[in-house]
Amino acid sequence: MDPSAPPQPPPPPASSSAPADVAGRSLLPLAGQAPPMRADAVRNRARLLEAAARLVAEQGVDKLTMEAVACAASVGKGTVFRRFGDRTGLLQALLDHSERAYQQAFLTGPPPLGPGAPAVERLAAFGVSTLRQMSAYLDLYLAGDPPADRRLSVAPRQVRLTHITMLLREAHADGDVALLAETLMGYLEPALIHHLTRQRGMALERLEAGWRDLVARTVGPAAA
Repeated sequence: MDPSAPPQPPPPPASSSAPADVAGRSLLPLAGQAPPMRADAVRNRARLLEAAARLVAEQGVDKLTMEAVACAASVGKGTVFRRFGDRTGLLQALLDHSERAYQQAFLTGPPPLGPGAPAVERLAAFGVSTLRQMSAYLDLYLAGDPPADRRLSVAPRQVRLTHITMLLREAHADGDVALLAETLMGYLEPALIHHLTRQRGMALERLEAGWRDLVARTVGPAAA
């Protein structure tokens, strides 16, 4: 399996503990995490999210409604509303669902995306993985995008930023690491990916090659 490919989201875990990086430091929790649930509630929630994910894949996020999810999961509409509150809550839950698998891949998965590879290789693999993740769930990321005043501070983005910062430091990158990390993060924003792939018609492979080039220009001298 390609370690850079976007992971398929597994059922959400019962625990709401935050992921930790390879040094054991606690990273920020995902946005919208709920308190631990009973095993049957976890299964029911996963069933609803799997139905919602199928609808998004087949019809697009614009067609996703609480009624459609209820029908696809063969439950009453009230069950969906009780679990997610409203459509915004459902969209956020779907993002959290995919983010968990994605985060686990780069925090604890096999190298070069996960621990065990040199920092520069992990950074290159991380960008490719993120581009594929964002592309696979692009409509969902765009629909769930927070307002401008919160867009850059939401927990999933902070996890990615923390990871990039850690890898830049491990690679002994020259310059202001905090600003370098923010610059690299800008390349991975859903709005830019949407603009480049759907409005300008660029192939995802071109964006992936561009990311590898950007990493080489950013940390190449340090790595050498």
